[in-house]
Amino acid sequence: MFNKLSLIAVAGLLAAGACGASQFPDPAVDDSLQAAKGKQVAVLAGGCFWGVEAVFEHLKGVDNVVAGFAGGERSTAHYEEVSTGTTGHAESVQITYDPAKITYGQILKVYFSVAHDPTELNRQGPDSGTQYRSSIFYANDDQKRIAEAYIHQLNEAHVFRSTIATQVVPLKGFYAAEAYHQHYADLHPDNPYISTYDLPKVADLKKQYPQMCKR
Repeated sequence: MFNKLSLIAVAGLLAAGACGASQFPDPAVDDSLQAAKGKQVAVLAGGCFWGVEAVFEHLKGVDNVVAGFAGGERSTAHYEEVSTGTTGHAESVQITYDPAKITYGQILKVYFSVAHDPTELNRQGPDSGTQYRSSIFYANDDQKRIAEAYIHQLNEAHVFRSTIATQVVPLKGFYAAEAYHQHYADLHPDNPYISTYDLPKVADLKKQYPQMCKR
């Protein structure tokens, strides 16, 4: 993941970012917290899966986050192949959460405001290629409705300086990445890529939404 681009890329990412957390809107269309038992799953892509995974692992109501691939075929769901940008896959995370503690819309709020820059097309920070695209892979009609409504809401409110590039597409399959990719940011905090691009996202989450973070 780590390449030769300088910290100028980070400055560019921040320049394209959204307004402060106090102004970042809640989704107008969302599920309500559900008392029913059972877990639900969200699959999101937003650049390198190391950082996106690290962000969502800190959210209350999230039970598990898996780094992997979505958008392509099972046969090509391997890191080296996905990295060619020819498989149709995007680096993604599968988030298992408790709908009695956190809603799908709240997960999307963190996704758009902290986990990545949704205005970048086929890239994220220093990484470029379709495998780093911004995508929401919906599992049902409710997820599709909430995601599309929120993107429309954010664009209409001009929350970002540019139009959101995030795709909203049906989930055809999610495939876990190799074991060494799992919990990578937590296990390798001194990796230059992690310390430069991913740990600041976790810090932003804790600063902007302390009430949503695990202690």
